[in-house]
Amino acid sequence: MQAKIQFNCVISPYPAQKIVNLPLFKMNMELKEHFNNKIFKLISETADELGLECYVVGGYVRDIFLARPSKDIDVVVVGSGIEMAQALGKKLGRGAHVSVFKNFGTAQVKYHDTEVEFVGARKESYSHDSRKPVVEDGTLEDDQNRRDFTINAMAVCLNKARFGELVDPFNGLDDLKERTIRTPLDPDITFSDDPLRMMRCVRFATQLNFYIDDTTFEALSRNKERIHIISKERIADELNKILLAPIPSKGFIELDRCGLLPLIFPELVALQGVETRNGRAHKDNFYHTLEVVDNISKHTDNLWLRWATLLHDIGKPRTKRWEPRIGWTFHNHNFIGEKMIPDLFRKMKLPMNEKMKYVQKLVSLHMRPIVIADDVVTDSAVRRLLFEAGDDIDDLMMLCEADITSKNEARKQKFLDNFKLVRQKLKDLEEKDRIRNFQPPVDGEEIMRIFDLQPCREIGSLKSSIKDAILDGIIPNEHDAALEHMLKKAKSMGLTPKNL
Repeated sequence: MQAKIQFNCVISPYPAQKIVNLPLFKMNMELKEHFNNKIFKLISETADELGLECYVVGGYVRDIFLARPSKDIDVVVVGSGIEMAQALGKKLGRGAHVSVFKNFGTAQVKYHDTEVEFVGARKESYSHDSRKPVVEDGTLEDDQNRRDFTINAMAVCLNKARFGELVDPFNGLDDLKERTIRTPLDPDITFSDDPLRMMRCVRFATQLNFYIDDTTFEALSRNKERIHIISKERIADELNKILLAPIPSKGFIELDRCGLLPLIFPELVALQGVETRNGRAHKDNFYHTLEVVDNISKHTDNLWLRWATLLHDIGKPRTKRWEPRIGWTFHNHNFIGEKMIPDLFRKMKLPMNEKMKYVQKLVSLHMRPIVIADDVVTDSAVRRLLFEAGDDIDDLMMLCEADITSKNEARKQKFLDNFKLVRQKLKDLEEKDRIRNFQPPVDGEEIMRIFDLQPCREIGSLKSSIKDAILDGIIPNEHDAALEHMLKKAKSMGLTPKNL
C-alpha cells in the first residue's frame, strides 16, 4: 500500500500572531520518496530476508512532515533489533560498524555519515519510584503505545510489500496540522511512568512553537511532583534545549504555568512579582529576563551566552531594597548574582568549568556598559571595560543591548545610540592601546629585580599603579613609559632601585 499524504501546516520559529499573513506550507507527497536512500533499501531487503516487520519511527518521521533535517534514524523491528542490525552490517560490508547494547536490547549501525538505531518492538511497565521500565517483547502497536507524544508515535513501514506506508494510530498527522502536543494514551499514566516526558512536552512545544493540549497540560500540573525522581543532568539537558529554541520564553512560561519551574529552578521564579510602595513600582524581573533572553536569541545560538542572559538579574531578589528618596533599588545585584552562579551550576549539574566562569563574568559585568552609556562615555571607562571583559567584550555588549527593554522609546533609543558610541570607542581604543587581555609591559619579575625584592605588597602596588595609569590613559601601553611611571611611583613609596 502506498501512502499519499496531503498536508497543510504552518511551521515557523515565530509566534503565531506574526505569521498569519504568510502562505501555508503545502506538502503533497508520497512518503516513500523520502526513503530512497540506499540504507533504507538495504534495511528493507534485510527485513524481508529475515521475515521481520520493520518500521522507521519517531522523530525522523515527524521531521519529514515538518520539513526539518533529521539525522537520527530509529527503526523498530517486530522481533530482534540486534539480529536485524547484525544482518544489515554484513550486507553493508566494509565501512559499516555495528555496536550492540544487549542490556538495552538495541544496536546501532554506522555507515559513512549515517547512523541507524535498531530496537525490538516492546511494551513497558513502570514502578512508582523509577523511570526505568520492565521491558517485554511486543508488537508495533505496543511500541507505539509507549511513545511520549502522538507526533512522535508515527511509523513508516520499510518492508517491500508496504514500503512507505504510514501507520498513525493516534492521529499524529492531525496534531502536526493543528500544532498540538498531546500524549497517545492517558497523560497521567504517560507522565507518571516517565516524568522526564513532562520536560520533553514543554521542550517540544517550545522548539516547534506548538500548543499543549488542555488535557495534557492539566496532567503536567497534576504530576509535577514526580519530577523529583528525574536526575538533574536530564533536566539540565532539556533546559538547554529550551534555551536554544527560537523563542525560549515560551518554554519557561509553560514550565511556570504548570508548576514545574518552582521545583526545578526556584531562583528564577523568585524574580516574579511587582511590589508597589507610595505609588512606586518596580518591573517584574521574571518577565523582563525572559524578554531579554528572547531579544538575544535573535542574534546568537551561543548556549552559555543565553544562560548568562537568563541569569543576569538572578541576584535581584536578594538585593531588593526600598529607599524612600529613590524608590526600589537592586544595588550590587550583578555581584551577588555572580556569587550565586557556582552553587546554581553545581545544583543543576551544569558544567563547573570555563563555561561557568564565562557566565559569571558576563553576569558580573553586565551593568558596566549600561552605566557608561547612561553617562559621558569616557576613554578611561571604556579601557577598563575592555580590559576586564577581554575576548568576551562583544558577547557582553550583545547582552547589554538585549537588556534594554524600556517602554520609553526615547530613553531606549538614547541607550542604543550610546552603545553604538561605546562600541566605536572600544574599536578605536583597541587599535590604539591594545588593551584587550593586555599584560602590563613592566611585570612583577622585572620590578623585583630592579629593587632586589621578594614578592611583597609593594610589588603588587607598583603593578596596579602601572595598570591603572595605562587604563586611565595617563601613559601609553609601552615598556619605557611604564618603567618611567613605575620609578616615580616607587620613589614616592621610599623605594630605591638597585639594579637599573
